[in-house]
Amino acid sequence: MAKKKKKLVVELDLPKDDKTLKNLYIILFFSIIIGLSSGIMWATNSGFIPTTNGEPMFTNIYCGATSSDEAGNSYQDEFNSAQKPSYKANESCAILRDSPDQLTWSEQPWVDFQSKGKTFDVPGISAEDKIGVVVEQPLEMTCDVLANQPTEYTAAIRDSDGNTIRFFNGTTGKSSDVCLIEIENIDPGENYQVVFFSAQEGQELSSAEFEITVDYYDGIPANMNNKSFWLGPKVELGPFDFRPTIFLNFFGLTFFFLIYPASFYWERVEKKKNEVEEKFPDFLRDMAEYWKGGLSMTVAVQTLAKSEYGALNDEVKKMSDQLSWGIKFSDVIKQFSERVGTPLVKRAITLIAEADRAGGKISDILVTAANDSREIKFLEGERRRAIGSYIAVIWTSYFVFLGVITLLGRIFIPAIAKSNSGDEGSGDSGGANIGNMTIRSIDPLFFVTVFYYGVTMQAIGNGSMAGLMANGRFSAGFKHSGMMIIAALIAFNLLVFNPELIGDSAYEITKSITTSKASYTVGLNPSGGAFIPTPMKWG
Repeated sequence: MAKKKKKLVVELDLPKDDKTLKNLYIILFFSIIIGLSSGIMWATNSGFIPTTNGEPMFTNIYCGATSSDEAGNSYQDEFNSAQKPSYKANESCAILRDSPDQLTWSEQPWVDFQSKGKTFDVPGISAEDKIGVVVEQPLEMTCDVLANQPTEYTAAIRDSDGNTIRFFNGTTGKSSDVCLIEIENIDPGENYQVVFFSAQEGQELSSAEFEITVDYYDGIPANMNNKSFWLGPKVELGPFDFRPTIFLNFFGLTFFFLIYPASFYWERVEKKKNEVEEKFPDFLRDMAEYWKGGLSMTVAVQTLAKSEYGALNDEVKKMSDQLSWGIKFSDVIKQFSERVGTPLVKRAITLIAEADRAGGKISDILVTAANDSREIKFLEGERRRAIGSYIAVIWTSYFVFLGVITLLGRIFIPAIAKSNSGDEGSGDSGGANIGNMTIRSIDPLFFVTVFYYGVTMQAIGNGSMAGLMANGRFSAGFKHSGMMIIAALIAFNLLVFNPELIGDSAYEITKSITTSKASYTVGLNPSGGAFIPTPMKWG
């Protein structure tokens, strides 16, 4: 019976091209593309590049290329002209469509009355502005009316002339009495009336309370603010409402993508090399011990390939395989030096290769190289520990600066802006008086913008300085800069970029919504006092 031939398995772990630089170039390519795209998005939405119609270049280009009416006619001319685009043109563009905001007026109970009323306003877009566009603003009023005995009553919404728009007749005390008034569309205007009447002479209503809700359109696109700056879609995250694509974010993201991804990748590469260098002195020391024991370098390396050297394991295994193929020891260690590529390893390997070529006592050279490498790594560790405290100071100072700026943007600026909006009659430009000092009206968004640009540039400067101190290169600190930029993005988006400061739709701080044709006061603005309404008119 013939003997079975044994299979000979040869592991050909041949040296491969180092992909480190290739990966770095790929990361740099995509980082630069994304970073420049973010920069263009910021520049074309921030007013940095002026346009003839005052609208952001981004919306002019996008809407000019995509908007059209029902017949397919383009609105490109409106977005390229010197005048602001019409409301109809905005509605034809997907990113400039208006969405309704909601206002609610909850009134405390009115007590013991025969008839009573209050006036309120309805904001919205004038008829001239919305030509060619159907805009409906529904109103809903729920009410609860009580009396000491079943009493017929009337609740009604009337216009400023007292003409009845909608009414509800009910009887107190009945289970079927559900007081509800719904108006499919209520036009913008002032001095609308909400009134209640007791239909029975001499019988008072003991209590009446109601809630009015109006969905209104302010003419401001849902993705824009009231100064034509890009805000983007709103995202709700628990108790926080924020706009992740607000134009200011792209300023920080520009620098983040340009400097952080490549820096982070290179930091990982350096960390891996450092782990190899940490085990390198132990490897040299063990080789020296085996050499002193009478083993050849080939046998020593092949034996050490079965030991544990952490990040150096793969490299020792490669060296063992190469020696088993008959490659000279001097060539093997040179290839190892090229693969690792650090000055410390190259220095030690050059020394060992020269000793091996000269035929000297290589064990002493190995011990010397091991001690030299260990001392260098020890000194590097000491330097990192010493510099670590300075880097901690840089981070601490940045967070202190970020905290102060966040508090100013969150508390101080809104307080000043609100006080200004309440004193418009005190001067031509409004303002608030503090002692003998008058603080003129301010633009909250301007200060928020300056604050955000400031913390972003501070992040780049602080991070670069940290890298210079740690490694002697500004680029080494870009990873710190990137993380600081992210910290600023999170802080500003969650705490500072609140609706009042960024001009998100029509908030009380802006006092009014202005379109090209008319201006309406923001809010339902119920009258401070009640009045006795005139009898019902059916106009």
